[in-house]
Amino acid sequence: MNASGSHARLVALIGLAALLFSPPLVLVFDRPPAAGLSWLPFYLFVAWLLVIGLAAWLMEHRQEDS
Repeated sequence: MNASGSHARLVALIGLAALLFSPPLVLVFDRPPAAGLSWLPFYLFVAWLLVIGLAAWLMEHRQEDS
């Protein structure tokens, strides 16, 4: 992978992270639960795990191709 392709993928990851943590999407999961726990902590944990996992995967492949 060349440097510009790697750079474009990291910029796309930043865009995805901004979308996942944008207030309109977070507020969808911040509803009072009918019964039980709220989905907001679970959503934030999964979204953060996804962003970290994708960043690690992209950086690993970036170093292998260099």
